[in-house]
Amino acid sequence: MLKMLPEQQKEEFVSVWVRDPRIQKEDFWHSYIDYEICIHTNSMCFTMKTSCVRRRYREFVWLRQRLQSNALLVQLPELPSKNLFFNMNNRQHVDQRRQGLEDFLRKVLHDALLLSDSSLHLFLQSHLTSDDIEACVSGQTRYSVEDAIRKFALMNRRFPEEDEDGKGEPHAGHGPQSSSSGFGHSRDDSSSHGCKMSPAPQESRKKKNSSVTIGGTANYVQS
Repeated sequence: MLKMLPEQQKEEFVSVWVRDPRIQKEDFWHSYIDYEICIHTNSMCFTMKTSCVRRRYREFVWLRQRLQSNALLVQLPELPSKNLFFNMNNRQHVDQRRQGLEDFLRKVLHDALLLSDSSLHLFLQSHLTSDDIEACVSGQTRYSVEDAIRKFALMNRRFPEEDEDGKGEPHAGHGPQSSSSGFGHSRDDSSSHGCKMSPAPQESRKKKNSSVTIGGTANYVQS
């Protein structure tokens, strides 16, 4: 009798999109743009297999500094350079930054050492500020890394029930937070891990979520 071969282990993957730039009012004089970061994965490294969170450029700068301080021997990828004349109504300015932020995260998520940093997971899958992330990682909060991620997921449920294979890829049309029609004024969006990640499949699909519509008069913004 022929013996059945054990089921081939499924390849792990993590996909990340940076999309949907939106104008946020900081005060009467100042505005900034934040971006939606969407994760879809079947990796055991992640507490949630699908998630979306909004972050601004300044928070990406903090993340890179934090990761570098925790992995001194790792050469981190660069962020898109900060342009003092960044114009939120300039399609090229906005999309170049969006693409640069996405490329940064893709490279970070393919480094096993960086992926083991809990700060990265809280940045990608919780609403915590940089100060709160540092406090949580250092054990100064009543909640754990996993608690923070799961609470955020319950507050921002957008996807169908996940199965063990991480099916249910995020789509732009789910939930009130999403918008693929261009810039808009959105509402405020206020785990130790460690695995080796495999390259994300269907990389060519990333441009599907990258379109923006920009109009109006020039408005210079903070990062």
